[in-house]
Amino acid sequence: MREGQDALIRIEVDLNEACFGTEREISVESAVICTKCHGSGCADDVKPQMCQICKGRGETQQVTRSFIGQVMTSRPCANCQGYGSVIANPCRECAGDGRVRARQNISVKVPAGVETGNRIQMTGRGEVGPGGGPAGDLYVEIVQTPHEFLVREGNTLHLALGISMTAAALGTTISVETLDGPMPVVIKPGTQSAATVLIKGKGVTHLRGGGRGDLVVHVEVHTPTKLNKEQEELLAAFAKSRGEKEGESDMQRHDGGFFSKLFGR
Repeated sequence: MREGQDALIRIEVDLNEACFGTEREISVESAVICTKCHGSGCADDVKPQMCQICKGRGETQQVTRSFIGQVMTSRPCANCQGYGSVIANPCRECAGDGRVRARQNISVKVPAGVETGNRIQMTGRGEVGPGGGPAGDLYVEIVQTPHEFLVREGNTLHLALGISMTAAALGTTISVETLDGPMPVVIKPGTQSAATVLIKGKGVTHLRGGGRGDLVVHVEVHTPTKLNKEQEELLAAFAKSRGEKEGESDMQRHDGGFFSKLFGR
């Protein structure tokens, strides 16, 4: 008997399943024990006979001469294909292989915190070996599908949140969708574009160990592009009340803050 090969199958999980874990029923086509001969490969309860060529060793040896002397080499026995035994009356169901191809349903427990590329090892659920040998392992590889709004980076989740110019200036509270359901995000008055709001413990579950990562909300302030006459006059009056003059800029000395974020230094 020989050990069977390992098998690999890929399954898709969404972000919610990857974060909290799930149980999935999968269908796998594999080599399984022949129920007719119970893995022996023989028909009518006949047992395999020892190969008379290799005397049950499964290999033959050959001695050849070379310039360094005699060299002994071993190779699988051609008579028994390396099994050490031969089947005089093979099973018709499996043709003497001791196994057949069949589809079986397997329940897979996907742990919380998995990500694309992670593999779940299921010992002994791979292919049965020739002659009814021990089965290999089944590896289930995870492929996480993209989320509509949330972007995953390790155990951290990122969410882009667009707000109006007035909401950024005055402040507001906005409900955002998280893996735990709707959650309020407080936008402080005077919030600038590219500001972030950190929500602790609302990211992805740690695969090894307890706790969860964080959710980072990235604020994008949307400047209005289509204004009617009344709105233009209101904004102009607002700028005048703040003492703003047309054409003026507010260039600032490099303090390391903005450029360190932009260029990573």
